[in-house]
Amino acid sequence: MGKIAISEFKAKCLAVIDEVNKTKKSVIITRRGEPIAELIPAAAKVKRKEWLGSMKDTFEIVGDIMEPVIDLNEFGAYRT
Repeated sequence: MGKIAISEFKAKCLAVIDEVNKTKKSVIITRRGEPIAELIPAAAKVKRKEWLGSMKDTFEIVGDIMEPVIDLNEFGAYRT
C-alpha cells in the first residue's frame, strides 16, 4: 500500500488497518502530499517469563540464615 491520503484513510480506516496487520507493512498517511503519520504493524507479542518463581535456582544458601550477621555484643542496642 505504501502511501495514502488522509481523506482516503478516513474513509477506509478499518480496511487499511486490516491490510497493515495482514501484510505487516507500514503505511504512510499524507496531507497534501506531505507525510503526517505512519501506521505500522504491532510488534509480535513477546511472552514474558512469569515473575513468580523466576529467580528459582539462581542462588545458593551458604551458612546458617537464622544466625545474626554480627555478634550481639557488638550491636549497640544490646549493650547494657
